[in-house]
Amino acid sequence: MPQILVVADSQTETPGAVVYRERISSADLESAHFSGQLVERVGWAVRDANELERRFVVLSPSRSIAMTAPARGRGVQAA
Repeated sequence: MPQILVVADSQTETPGAVVYRERISSADLESAHFSGQLVERVGWAVRDANELERRFVVLSPSRSIAMTAPARGRGVQAA
């Protein structure tokens, strides 16, 4: 089944953090309500990914550290 992923860039050698993941089918998109809610969830995820990227502090070209911050509680992963 197709899925939507929003991934924050980590600026390190390791892959970025998955902020949002949702599996959807083309039939789901036939509902205006579902489509609107999906756009809202993706918008939240994009804002959260931007915030994670902003909090990365580059220490050197080969090493980075992420600053900790309280979670906003929207890390929803739909299956």
